[in-house]
Amino acid sequence: MSTWEVILATLTSEFSDLSDIEQATRVTLRLVLAAFLGGLLGYERESQGHAAGIRTHMLVSLGAALFVMSPDQAGAMDDAMSRVIQGVVAGVGFLCAGTILKSDNLTEVKGLTTAAGIWLTAAMGVSVGLGHEATAVLATILSLFILHVVPLVLERDKKRSKS
Repeated sequence: MSTWEVILATLTSEFSDLSDIEQATRVTLRLVLAAFLGGLLGYERESQGHAAGIRTHMLVSLGAALFVMSPDQAGAMDDAMSRVIQGVVAGVGFLCAGTILKSDNLTEVKGLTTAAGIWLTAAMGVSVGLGHEATAVLATILSLFILHVVPLVLERDKKRSKS
C-alpha cells in the first residue's frame, strides 16, 4: 500500500461517522434545526436590546445538540447520556450566571430572563440532539409566546390597576 493510499484510507476512516446518506441527513437536520431554533430565541432577545443575542443562542443550542449527538452516535447508554446532559446543564448554568447583573440597589437584578432564555436554548438543543425535534419546536413556540405575549398582558394589567 502506497503512502497516499494509507493517507486516503485514514481520512476515510476518520470521517466515517457519516457513512451513509440517511445518517448525514439526520445529523445535518438536527444541527441546522438546533441552530435555527436557538436563533429564533436569540433574535427575540437581540431585538429587545439584550446582550446575549442571536449568535449566542445559536451557538448554545448547536453546542448542546452536538454534546448529546456525539455520545449517542457512539452508542452511549442511558447512564452516560444522563451524565452528558448534566454536564451541559451545569456548563450552560455557568454561562447564564455571567449574564446576570446585580446593581448596588439590592432590589434590582438584570439579565435573569436572558439567562433563562440561554438555559432554555440549551434544553432545546439537547432535545433536538436526542431526536425530539417536535418537542423542541413546541418549546420554542411557547418561549416566544412567553417573551412576547406575557409582557403585553402584564402591561395591560398594570395600566388597568392604575386607573
